[in-house]
Amino acid sequence: MPRSQRNDNFIDKTFTVMADIILKVLPIDAKAKEAFVYYRDGMSAQAEGEYAEALENYQEALTLEEDPNDRSEIFYNMGLIHASNGKLDEALDYYHQSLELNPRKPSVLNNIAVIYHHQGEKCRQDGDEDGAEGFYDKAAEYWKQAIRISPNSYLEAQNWLKTSGRSEMDVFF
Repeated sequence: MPRSQRNDNFIDKTFTVMADIILKVLPIDAKAKEAFVYYRDGMSAQAEGEYAEALENYQEALTLEEDPNDRSEIFYNMGLIHASNGKLDEALDYYHQSLELNPRKPSVLNNIAVIYHHQGEKCRQDGDEDGAEGFYDKAAEYWKQAIRISPNSYLEAQNWLKTSGRSEMDVFF
């Protein structure tokens, strides 16, 4: 039984009913509709912490989905799951796939930067200053891209860029 038919929560049921109505009305092909059902079920499973089920649904959605922006969202969500499970290399892989399809998605750029910054912190704790600086430089590049797209966001990153001397911009706002 599809997850959308198992939802016990009023908000999830309402969303599912509305999404089904929209799917029936929109002039999209059956393959795209089926991809959306898998994506929706993946989001529902992810929200409930059922990550294995979410990943399965996202994989099915990817086999059907052709729209680059929608595929980008699927890869992004898969990256979120892997990052939350501490699988940072896998998360980076999915984030980069998302970014290839939508290079102007600041949340993806930010998440990549956060992982690189975290890896820099780990190197620093291990006494590897050169490794730390390399990861910090990577983090800075991704944060700068995210801030250029969304200048009023990522204030902590903006502060870190300034205090670490990695900012070439005087004013972000």
